[in-house]
Amino acid sequence: MDLTKRYITKIAREVNKFTLQTMKEDGIGTAEFDFIHLLRHHPGLTQAQIREQLKIDKGAAARRAAALEAKGYLVRKTHPTDRRSQLLFATPKADHLKNSKEYIEATFYDWLLEDLSPEECDIFCEILDKLYVRSKQEARNGFKHVKEQIGDADHGRENK
Repeated sequence: MDLTKRYITKIAREVNKFTLQTMKEDGIGTAEFDFIHLLRHHPGLTQAQIREQLKIDKGAAARRAAALEAKGYLVRKTHPTDRRSQLLFATPKADHLKNSKEYIEATFYDWLLEDLSPEECDIFCEILDKLYVRSKQEARNGFKHVKEQIGDADHGRENK
């Protein structure tokens, strides 16, 4: 039984809706932000590499790259060993966009915690930190333990 009632996911979904709504007012959509995010973490990718990472088609990648370039969020540079190919890089304006997204999310979470007492907030944040650290460790290990539990649950369904 899920004691959390998936509230963490539901809260994250609401903050994501608010963030996307606010960013759309600035002319950036979810797909464009994902594109920029990938380039910020992996500068110098080609469009083909971005397509592969984001699982998007050639036309979508081309449209997003062109739109982001026109908005000043990315620049293209000729590939040093393959003159037919271009490498894509996020611009300083893209860094500002990341900071803007973080600010929007932080504002939402600050608002969300306003009704908690300082003591409640401290306890909640301490527990949240423990959960975050555990989830990051599990991700770094390829979700081994969670996959085992899913496998155990699947095995239990097969025996019914």
